[in-house]
Amino acid sequence: MPPDDITALLGLHIGDGNTDMYIIGLQEVNSMINKRLKDVLFTDQWSDACMERLSPFGYILVTSQRMQGVLLLVFAKYYHLPFLRGVQTETTRTGLGGYWGNKGGVSARMSVFGHTICFLNCHLPAHMENSEQRMEDFESILQQQQFEGQAATGVLDHDVVFWFGDLNFRIDELEIPAVKAAIDNNKLTMLWEKDQLNMAKDTESVLEGFLEGPLKFPPTYKFDVGTDTYDTSGKKRKPAWTDRILWRLRATVPSGLTPNAGKRGSILGLSNGTKVTQHFYRSHMEYMVSDHKPVSSIFTLQFPYKVDMPLVTIMVEDEWNSITDATCTFKAAPNFARSSWDWIGLYKVGFKHHKDYVGYVWAKQEEADYHRVTFTEEELPKGSGDFILCYYSNNTSTLVGVTEPFQVLTVILSGFYGKYIKQYNGIGHLTLLWFFHTHPHSFILIYTISCATSLCTSFPWSFALLSVSLPLLLSLISPLQIQLPTSSPAGSPSEDSSDFTSEDDSSVVGVNTMSRSPSPRKKKHRARHSHSRSRSHSRSRSGSPALPEMKGLKMQPGSAHNTTDGEKEKASSEAGDRGL
Repeated sequence: MPPDDITALLGLHIGDGNTDMYIIGLQEVNSMINKRLKDVLFTDQWSDACMERLSPFGYILVTSQRMQGVLLLVFAKYYHLPFLRGVQTETTRTGLGGYWGNKGGVSARMSVFGHTICFLNCHLPAHMENSEQRMEDFESILQQQQFEGQAATGVLDHDVVFWFGDLNFRIDELEIPAVKAAIDNNKLTMLWEKDQLNMAKDTESVLEGFLEGPLKFPPTYKFDVGTDTYDTSGKKRKPAWTDRILWRLRATVPSGLTPNAGKRGSILGLSNGTKVTQHFYRSHMEYMVSDHKPVSSIFTLQFPYKVDMPLVTIMVEDEWNSITDATCTFKAAPNFARSSWDWIGLYKVGFKHHKDYVGYVWAKQEEADYHRVTFTEEELPKGSGDFILCYYSNNTSTLVGVTEPFQVLTVILSGFYGKYIKQYNGIGHLTLLWFFHTHPHSFILIYTISCATSLCTSFPWSFALLSVSLPLLLSLISPLQIQLPTSSPAGSPSEDSSDFTSEDDSSVVGVNTMSRSPSPRKKKHRARHSHSRSRSHSRSRSGSPALPEMKGLKMQPGSAHNTTDGEKEKASSEAGDRGL
């Protein structure tokens, strides 16, 4: 199970939400049969915990992949979604000769602003004597994981690879007392020199080009669960840096040069000017839910944008004040292959994933440069707030167009509420106590007639068995008084480390991405024109960045260990006395 609060683990307590992507790898997630069956029906606890903490900051789950206890989650800021393309995932089992998924690797690859990146989360074989087996399994994972497409079909074909997880490499030669003494005296360099993974870099060709920051934190394994004390059980495992984060830039041959296999690392750069900087690499000793300590790192990727236009641009008004405003116009790029199953979703700011929509409409397929779609009353939110429109592509299974946040105001719902209230021609005074909505089209109306009888009536596709006292309801909810004609009959309803950098010799500029749309926690919106604007004119709110020559992308991969849709808004409205 995840800890109660993962805010510090994700760095949200010290950051300002400007990190562009979070990549989270977990191993030994509870994969008992009863737990796996529950996770099939519902979101697993770790995915849910991460979405709950990250979504208020504007992070959306891009993709996830699970293989028994190995889980990979990729989150990104919502305005980056149109530029994350070709998203694919792969799994490779290496346990029990490749038939069992307790060991192996899961990966997610994508093109980020035109640059290919692969994230590989592994859980390799345990025990001191299995160093060779770990290398064999890693090679097997690299060979078996193949992606569709003409470019970057293998893991190492990508421009940048991040490799992380419980890699299970141990500290050779030294005995437990010597290792603990080095830890107590902060002589970690002596242990680093005996680390199996570091020693393997000199002999294993598959590790060529992989980089790792200095290990300035104590070994992360093995601890007594619930403590920061190294293993005191009968097994007395030797402390080790089993939990690691490495990265690799794709080696390319400069023009006119021939690669020399005998000179390892002689070709390090990329021809496209990519630069990777590690800002810190640390463990989190305060987390005690496992016999491992989580490890995290923050990277900045700097590269020129190869892609700077979304596949679909959506234009929408700054505000929806009435039902007639609930419309938008979109335009698809000439090379974008649309599907009849594409749709445009309406999302509340802070949504978690692409299925977390309030409502949606099908994207029209007619031949035209611009397409206009309209949301019906049933697809509109039942409360005011900040919302975003996103275009979902069925062919790519991703969101390929997004707007900046815009406002939907409660006035849009006045006619909607009145329509259903008018269907109840009660006797005397009708007191509306509560109006409850769950998507789609499920309504419960609780009311009293002549203050004498409590009734509970349900609209189609809902049910209610409710017995409450009027004083209790009145203490909780401010009632809406509606004067009805006494002659009308009652009706019935009809419905931490110094920067560590790897780069080529190309010059690059810029560190952080530009500020784009407001934080989901803020109510600010971009400035409106002071003069009145024609309602027939729609401004583009596609969220596409205005791009200078170069940019940077900040990413935060992390690894945690041994951890055993859609938001629905409750509708409420207030109204004054009204004669029907």
